[in-house]
Amino acid sequence: MFVTSAFAQTAPEATETHEAPGAAPAGEVHTETGVAHDDAHATGVFPPFDATTYPSQLLWLAITFGIFYLLMQKVIVPRLGGILEQRHDRIAQDLDEAARLKSEADAAVETYEKELASARSKANTIGETAREAAKAKATADRAAIEAELAQKLSAAEARIDDIKAQAFAQVGVIAEETAGAVVDQLLGAKTSSADIKAAVAAASQKEA
Repeated sequence: MFVTSAFAQTAPEATETHEAPGAAPAGEVHTETGVAHDDAHATGVFPPFDATTYPSQLLWLAITFGIFYLLMQKVIVPRLGGILEQRHDRIAQDLDEAARLKSEADAAVETYEKELASARSKANTIGETAREAAKAKATADRAAIEAELAQKLSAAEARIDDIKAQAFAQVGVIAEETAGAVVDQLLGAKTSSADIKAAVAAASQKEA
C-alpha cells in the first residue's frame, strides 16, 4: 500500500474564510491512499463464513453439484459401466474358451486312451496269433521230421533185415562149403553136397 502525505496548509489570516464544499478544514492533515478499505477486512470475518454470501454460495453449490451429477450420469458412469461390461464379457468369453479347451483336451485324452487300449488289444491278439502260428508250425515241422525219421528208420530196418537175410543165406553157403572142405580133409574122400546140406541144416536146427 502506498500512502502519500499531504502538506499542512494554514489559512491566511482574514476576517472571513471561504471553504470549498467537501474540503478539509484548515489546519488539518489530508491523506490519500491508492486502495479502498474492504468491509470484510474491516469486520474481520472469513469470506466463506460471511452470512451475507450464503445465498450465492448455496446457488453455486447447487450449480456445481448439478453439473457434477450430470457429468457423472452422462459421462463417467456410462463409461465405467461400459468398461466393466466389456471386462465381464471378456472374462465370460475367456471362461467359455477355457471350458471349451478343457472339453477338447478331455475328449482328446479319452480318444487317446481308447486308441491305446485298442492298440494293446490288437498287439495282444497279434502276439497270440503269432504264438499259435509258431506253435502250429513247430508241431507240423516236428510231425514232418518224425515222419521222415520213421520212414528212414523203416527203410533202415528193411535194409538191415535184407542184409541179415543175405548174411544168413551166405552163412549157410559158407557153412556148407566149410563143412564140405573139413569133411573132405578128414575123410580123404569127397562128400556129396546133399549130405553136407543135410548135416548143416540138422546142426542149425539143434542150435535154434
